[in-house]
Amino acid sequence: MDEPDQYIDFMAKYKDWVAIKRIGIRPDTKPNEIAFYLAGIRGSIDRKAYTILGINTAPIDNYVKEATKGLGKSNDALVTAVSKYKESAARSAVEQATAGNKDLQRFAEAYLLNQLIATLGFETSISQAAMSKVWKELKLPKPKGRLPGSGKKKTDVADEADA
Repeated sequence: MDEPDQYIDFMAKYKDWVAIKRIGIRPDTKPNEIAFYLAGIRGSIDRKAYTILGINTAPIDNYVKEATKGLGKSNDALVTAVSKYKESAARSAVEQATAGNKDLQRFAEAYLLNQLIATLGFETSISQAAMSKVWKELKLPKPKGRLPGSGKKKTDVADEADA
């Protein structure tokens, strides 16, 4: 295969976070492949930006999980979920996520709104997950690190099966 003549490179290192993305662009590289990699870069940055700012996303994630439970994935469900954005429980989750820091609250609110929408399967921007549904040849990257349960000893698994 010939060497690519163009690249998109992204590398970030901040404390213990490292993100490296690279795509070599050849004449036969399709635009959807390039956009897929760009969406991966954006996804990496978006997730980490909240943490770097000091926003604890767990309270918001917990609120979203409860607020969208049983709603389904319809347009009506989307309207219902977005209406929960201004509930007192949502404001409480934002307050908890930001430890009362007023400067961070609007960013936490943006995270809340995006999570309400995304949990129902709607997209507000291009994502790798959405693109991989349209173009089956585009595969989501496998999660890095150990998978849950992979550290169990075979005897522990056998004991659980016997129980």
